[in-house]
Amino acid sequence: MSAINIGQAIVLGVVEGVTEFLPISSTGHLKITEGLMDIPVDDKAVVAFTAVIQVGAIAAVLVYFFKDIVRFVTAWGRGLVNREERYHHDYKFTWWVIYATIPIVIVGLAAKPLIEGPLASLWVVAGSLIVGSGLMWAADQMGRHKRGEDDTSLKDAMLVGSSQILALLFPGFSRSGATMSTGLILDLDRVAATRLSFFLGIPSLTGAGLYELKDAVGGGVSVLPLAVGTAVSFVVAYASIAWLLKFVAKHSFNAFVIYRIVIGVLLFGLLGAGVLNA
Repeated sequence: MSAINIGQAIVLGVVEGVTEFLPISSTGHLKITEGLMDIPVDDKAVVAFTAVIQVGAIAAVLVYFFKDIVRFVTAWGRGLVNREERYHHDYKFTWWVIYATIPIVIVGLAAKPLIEGPLASLWVVAGSLIVGSGLMWAADQMGRHKRGEDDTSLKDAMLVGSSQILALLFPGFSRSGATMSTGLILDLDRVAATRLSFFLGIPSLTGAGLYELKDAVGGGVSVLPLAVGTAVSFVVAYASIAWLLKFVAKHSFNAFVIYRIVIGVLLFGLLGAGVLNA
């Protein structure tokens, strides 16, 4: 019997698609949803399932930013064979995304037992939601929002990329929240910080999904629920990306900060009352 059925896969796919790129923690919301559906949040097959359906959300990024990605890859390819092309920002930016992914890969592999064990607790999710909210609010206030995407540097990419580790170790912190906040602290404007977060998520989330595929299937999750959850997350994530980019162009992150605090406090209450099992 599959650890996750098709109905549950659809619900989790919707949650993943909506929350993956919003700075409110997709992992946290997935774990809360799993808890409400009595799915064991620390089951290795379940942890792997959530990583695999992220690939659907990443596919949405690939489709939405297809022209940008083609531009980056083309510039990178030209730079590999032509020295003069290596001064082009797109060539350097592509390498920066690759370099910035290395820290999270190293930590992800080294800390895998902790990530799938003690750190998978809903108590950690609740605390991380609230603490991450504080960082996001401070970053939005501190940042001068004066630098665009063409102003990014290797230092920016490495710092923003490394901040993904916070979300990896503390589900609820939010990968998008951590990367966007770091970008704002570095004085990137909200749209540039958001787009950088998207691009840095492509290799890390795709790699995680492919790496965890064997554990999801081998752990008792049928291929059909995996396929359904991934497809649903793709459709919903595409709409979520389009909405977010329009939103951050005109608004601060305060709405996300308030929402995260409310959800974190509510989760603490549900756990304390025994309604949810950590």
